[in-house]
Amino acid sequence: MNSRQEQLQAFNRLLDIMDDLREKCPWDKKQTFQTLRHLTIEETYELGDAILENDLQEVKKELGDLLLHIVFYAKIGSETNSFDMADVANTISDKLIERHPHVYGDVQAEDEEIVKQNWEKIKLKEGKKSVLEGVPKSLPAMVKANRIQDKVAGVGFDWEEPHQVFEKVKEELFELNVEIEKGTKENIEKEFGDVLFSMINYARFIKVDPESALERTNKKFIQRFQFLEEAARKEGKKLADMSLAEMDVHWEKSKDFFK
Repeated sequence: MNSRQEQLQAFNRLLDIMDDLREKCPWDKKQTFQTLRHLTIEETYELGDAILENDLQEVKKELGDLLLHIVFYAKIGSETNSFDMADVANTISDKLIERHPHVYGDVQAEDEEIVKQNWEKIKLKEGKKSVLEGVPKSLPAMVKANRIQDKVAGVGFDWEEPHQVFEKVKEELFELNVEIEKGTKENIEKEFGDVLFSMINYARFIKVDPESALERTNKKFIQRFQFLEEAARKEGKKLADMSLAEMDVHWEKSKDFFK
């Protein structure tokens, strides 16, 4: 692996390249915080895909793309004397030191749950009126629900045992079924949301990341369905012309390859 000095040299090289691009490249010169925003989101999802695939070479590449965006934002900030890369790094360093008194101070924290509780208390001391202020409004709903539950748990608003949460899941499923029988769309949607929220909460208790779990299932379904499509093509058939029973034969076979 590279030494600390080599890592610093590599980062300095990236800063120099960013300076050149911002000055000489027509596309880079035009970029703003707003035009880069959606690209940054895409790069973040691409990194997430690489992590799920456990493709470390791809993880390295996607981390580089994200790092470029961070450097890019810092460069744009420096052009209006708002902030530069040093300000960005120092700000996060100061925050890390302040929020880790068990490392840089005399606070004791024996496990990660105590650490998380300390974080939320420190954030409130920083002037936040609510522990939920740090949850971005633009997060996807599932990720947002997970963050909300994680944050309120940090101040003690939580269930005590996993079985209690599972009972809540069953309760919400029952309430959903009641509304389905009544047939009121608005209430069905509300209860369905409650079911999802309780399932995400249960995932936290059994140490499962719901976003990653669902994405793995998405990928598995895609692989199995594409296996089904290919099997149909080999038989000279179109899926639309096959019966569900015929398709199910190939679907069951796909499970041998994609688990």
